[in-house]
Amino acid sequence: MTRFEIRLSVKQKEYLEFASRLGGYNSLSDFILTSALNEADLIVNRHRTILASTADKDIFFNALLQSDNPNGNFKAAAARYRNILKRNDD
Repeated sequence: MTRFEIRLSVKQKEYLEFASRLGGYNSLSDFILTSALNEADLIVNRHRTILASTADKDIFFNALLQSDNPNGNFKAAAARYRNILKRNDD
């Protein structure tokens, strides 16, 4: 285990304690830790999605540029990609 300290105003602490009680948390520390971990999960997942999306895009366009005769798998992937683009435009 390790310790983490933070400085905040009296108003901020009171507000966080109020939210903690409303949320049914056992302590302010539980509330802050849970909230911080949830936010961290959102940030990390968003980052992973962006990286995966970029990698997928690179693979897709490299295949487009390097392939003379696309096979069935490639054609199916292209169709799925077009459908995704259409849904995003709607």
